[in-house]
Amino acid sequence: MPRSRARTRARSRSGAPRLPRLPRLRRPSRSRPVVRRPILGQEAATVGSVAALDERDWIFPALREGAAAMMRGLPLHVAIAQLIGNDLDRCRGRQMPCHYTFREGRYHAMSSVIGTQISHAVGAAMAAKLRRDDVVIAGYLGDGATSSNDFHAGMNFAAVFAAPVVLICQNNQWAISVPLSQQSASETLAMKADAYGMPSVRVDGNDVLAVFAATRDAVARARRGDGPTFLELVTYRRLGHSSSDDPSRYRDEAEVAAWEKRDPIERMRRHLESGGAWNKDHEQELQDRIARDVNEAIRVAESAGPVSPSTLIDDVFATPTPQLEEQLRFAIGE
Repeated sequence: MPRSRARTRARSRSGAPRLPRLPRLRRPSRSRPVVRRPILGQEAATVGSVAALDERDWIFPALREGAAAMMRGLPLHVAIAQLIGNDLDRCRGRQMPCHYTFREGRYHAMSSVIGTQISHAVGAAMAAKLRRDDVVIAGYLGDGATSSNDFHAGMNFAAVFAAPVVLICQNNQWAISVPLSQQSASETLAMKADAYGMPSVRVDGNDVLAVFAATRDAVARARRGDGPTFLELVTYRRLGHSSSDDPSRYRDEAEVAAWEKRDPIERMRRHLESGGAWNKDHEQELQDRIARDVNEAIRVAESAGPVSPSTLIDDVFATPTPQLEEQLRFAIGE
């Protein structure tokens, strides 16, 4: 796997401790508070699966696939600006933090409503099939989304009509504060695909190479016209659901410690070192570069001004209605 993928994994982790520097994290009273959705412990699931996609393939993310957007070219300072909600934010301050969108990288916008992106991903896959586009859709979801209505609708529709979609479930054991044991009585989440007549694979989600191989096979199957595949990537959310969540209130620290021993980045580091492809000098060089990149990205993101009120009705209609234009002129005092 190219070193650029390793940099993405490391950047997604190394940048997190520096984000509290952001003014709106220090002084939330100045604006809406920023809430982050950490990826710690799940890096391999995102990076390994995205690396197996072709650049022409679309990504429909869930909550923790921000690294996928960066792999597709989303500038880091723009990602940080989205947390702030300023003039550099592609969402113009209208989305929840970490709800990125990057059309150029074929990274679709998402909704906070659990599971809705499943139907969106399947719909996009069907559109590609009808147009005879050589495109595969990767649709991400969490374990909690397997209890949603859209899971049933999306899985059933995709299987019946052989949609070229790979549905990638990051089973991180927790849906906010609900453990997997209270989310589903199924022995695995992968077995749920059997009821829809859809092939499934259960993968060690902390093994980036295993994730890459399973996703590559599923993508090839979809591209051949053989229909969808459901992947269950077994991983763990080591921090809270968000930076406003205190996971110590509902889970045992011994559980967290056990999963720390399966850290995906540490596993990959040992693998590369054993083959002579990585050493402490490489590690230090990478960390230094990431520190510079993150600090510069924060500086650029913080320098942007607020979103202009003149953008209030942008991206609502292709052509704004006269009524909306009149309301905008009134709002901005023209």
